[in-house]
Order: sequence, then structure tokens, then C-alpha cells
Amino acid sequence: METEIRASRSTDARPGGRFAHVYRILTEAIAARAFPGCAFGVLAKDAVLLEDALGGSTYEGDAFPVLPTTPYDVASVSKVLATTAAVMLLVQRGMLDLDSPLGEFLPGFVVGRPSRERARHVTVRHLLAHNSGLPGYAALFQTASTPDALLKACLQLPLEAEPGARSQYSDPGFILLGKALEVVIREPLDTWVQRQIFQPLQMSTTGFNPAPRMRAPIPPTEIDPSFRRRRIQGEVQDENAWVMNGVAGHAGVFSNVPDLLRYAGAVIAAGKSDESFFSRQIVEEFAERQGPEGSSRALGWDTPSADSSAGRYFSRHSIGHLGYSGCSLWIDLDAEVAVVLLTNRTWPDRKSQLIREVRPALHDAIREALAPSND
Repeated sequence: METEIRASRSTDARPGGRFAHVYRILTEAIAARAFPGCAFGVLAKDAVLLEDALGGSTYEGDAFPVLPTTPYDVASVSKVLATTAAVMLLVQRGMLDLDSPLGEFLPGFVVGRPSRERARHVTVRHLLAHNSGLPGYAALFQTASTPDALLKACLQLPLEAEPGARSQYSDPGFILLGKALEVVIREPLDTWVQRQIFQPLQMSTTGFNPAPRMRAPIPPTEIDPSFRRRRIQGEVQDENAWVMNGVAGHAGVFSNVPDLLRYAGAVIAAGKSDESFFSRQIVEEFAERQGPEGSSRALGWDTPSADSSAGRYFSRHSIGHLGYSGCSLWIDLDAEVAVVLLTNRTWPDRKSQLIREVRPALHDAIREALAPSND
């Protein structure tokens, strides 16, 4: 199945047009060194209204200009592009139950740990909702040097709360979810999502582990001074994912603006025809907040909170995700609007946090430009 998106870039997609304020925000962000460059896009209904890019790959004189088609390391946006999308399809096809215990797929998560009873109750749903009780992050790469060793260390992480009792965004949870999916699909996660998701949606640039010959046009994410001790370009920035040979449930996907808009278009078009990639039922189920009270997390996706990176205008019925590298995807299911922002804000050293100010301002400017009074 293929999702058709009318690539009708608006004549307003220029610095002096309808989106002038958008360009101003991004130009000022580059000048303030929030990131060296960015690619961005807007989808409304089934039309691409904006696909453009500003700035360069780095701040150095030999930087190459960023293009709308430039691939980026999307970091944790991988969680919705690959892992969550895979779960959505598997549930939709009747191949996976969200309430299946993780221990059914990965017995090592339960066997041999002191909190065996607690671990036995952790389900796929808990991992998606980030309320499994697992810690938010663990630098497993510091002691694990192989994929098997890292998985074993992840399986042994302590459960810090009862499943469902605490909301804690968890990379380890998605590492384990990715490995559980491989048990279900009986093949590596990267090859399955390439064949079952990226290819059918014509996401021709998207995937894990870009080939060495494809890395030169990818903006570098950082100069790593302590672990790999080199410039990181065209390989996953996340160290745990790197130890897992670049394929993990929490990070590792590279993508560009056109591909992400295609993916968003498939989500927005869910259930509209017999050819829809996702069913409306599955999108609605995964867009529903899971709890506990106060958590903005749905199943795999985030939803807007009071101080959301999506700004003020994305409805409660919106889903999205951020990436540590400075990338984001937000989809308003009511307005049928999607916004993509791709940056390498971690260049050269991860220190800049200005992206936190840029994201809500950008989304507000885009939604204001799309308001009926501006048509």
C-alpha cells in the first residue's frame, strides 16, 4: 500500500511570504547558534505547503548547505518512526497484544532478578507508555561492548517503581521493546521496518545505518571527546545504539523532511480509504494518554502538555516526538497538520539548549500562518 501526498509546495514558501515569521525565527536561531542549520516542512490535509532548509551542516567554513532532502540522525524520533509504527502494524494485523508481558518475549527480564514479581507484570503497553518502572537512562555502553552484553545489562536494570505507577521517559524501555519485537517478527528490526513501513510509504531516504558512501551529505552530530573520540557523522550519535550496531528500538534512524511528511501523511490519512496504511482505530488507540495522572505520554507518542514543544495551537488530539539531536515531528490529528524540524543542535558538543525556545516559537508561527485569516 502507498500513501499519496500531493507535493504542492506553496508559492508562500519563501522568506518573504506567508511563512516569513517562520524563516525569521529559524534564521535568528542559526545566528544565535541554536544549531548550524535546519530542514523543515509543513503538511496540511494532503498537501505539502512547505519544504525548505536554512544554514549549513556545521559552523565551520567547509560546511555544506543544508537542503530539504538532507538526511539527519533523528535520534528518539526513531521511537515513533520505527518501533512504535511496528507495534501499531503488528497490533493492527493481530500479531501482537499490547498487554502481553515483556517476559514472554525476553525471559531474561524476569528470571534471576530480585523483583521478579514486579518484572512479571511489565507489558508491551507499559514500555510504550513509559510507565514500566524502568529508569530513564543508563550508560550501558560504558561497560558493555557488544550488542549481547548491552542487552543483558539492560535486562538486569532495576525496576524503580511498580508498572503503571510512575511516568518516566525511558530509553531502556524502548531498547527492550525493540528486542521483543524482533522475537515477534523473527528478524532484525531494521530489515522488517524497511520492508514493512519505509518502502510501502516511499520513504526512500529513511533507515538505520546509512551506507558509508551515503554519509557525506549527513550533518555531523558532534565531536565525541571521550567514547569514540572522533567526529560523528552518518552513524548514530546515541552510544547505546552504536554498541548495538546502530539498530535499536530507541534510536538509530536517519530520515529527511519529505520522508517524515509522508509518514505523517499516512497517520493523518488513517482509515480514510481501504488503502490506508494505518487504521483509524489503531491511530486513535495509540494517541490516547495512558497515565498515571499528569503524564502526557500516549502509546509510543507524546501529546501536548502545558509547556509543550508543539507550542500553543496544537490540539489535545495531537501526537509527536522529539529527538535529542534537535529533531521533532508533531501531528495535529484534528487540524490534519504536521510539522517537521530537523537540526543537529548537538554540534559540536551538545551544550546548546536553545532548541527548547525555538521549537514552540516555530510551531506557533506555523500555526498562525495557517490560520484562516491568513489564507
